[in-house]
Amino acid sequence: MNATTQSIAFITGGNRGIGFETAKKLGEQGMKVIIGARDASKGEQAVAALKQMGVDAEYLHYDAELPASPQAVAAALEARFGRLDVLVNNAGILKEALVGQNNSLTVDQDTLRTTFEANFFAVVALTQALIPLLQRSPAGRIVNLSSILGSQTLHSSANSPIEVAKGLAYNASKSALNMFTIHLAHALKDSNIKVNSAHPGWVKTELGGEHAPMEISDSWKTSVRLATLPADGPSGAYFHEDQPLPW
Repeated sequence: MNATTQSIAFITGGNRGIGFETAKKLGEQGMKVIIGARDASKGEQAVAALKQMGVDAEYLHYDAELPASPQAVAAALEARFGRLDVLVNNAGILKEALVGQNNSLTVDQDTLRTTFEANFFAVVALTQALIPLLQRSPAGRIVNLSSILGSQTLHSSANSPIEVAKGLAYNASKSALNMFTIHLAHALKDSNIKVNSAHPGWVKTELGGEHAPMEISDSWKTSVRLATLPADGPSGAYFHEDQPLPW
């Protein structure tokens, strides 16, 4: 084990998009960032790019589709650092069109199951595996990358900005992730760990599409804020940047 006072952050899907920008900004704040990705070549390319920017980064294999992956990640982080300070559950998938297709009348079981496996079940499994390492941190932080599309309040409100975006699988998986945030924060309420859900914005990523209004370069703000909360910061909450969102 390599004992260090440098904060250690593990970011799933950190090789591209929002995850990469989050890794870059956390690294610029002095953290050592561990990029979790299933494609080793893409993960190593991301690490090389981060190192060129002066960020202390490493690659660690993580595949949300492999049941053994969470424990493998936990074992590797245990051996290398002995603790974890920040977990950003950034990786996720979108298998459906959010408007007009795969709504509650038409969505198929494969889309539902595959989406929940990646966006919910895998996140729970990885987080549970890493909790013992986060408990060794003086200020553990867990950031669950959700979406405003997981807000049941906004989905059920007339004239809501997301009223028409009724892709059931993705939306329901993010609602479930939000519930995990609430329950986990409650379970950890007497610890130094804070758990929050983040809506990064509608971003021009492979998932968000080219019509999204937010550039990737601005997509890190919510995740980084929640990953670096002070001791009196919130836990069990749902934010876009510094604005609370309704569940």
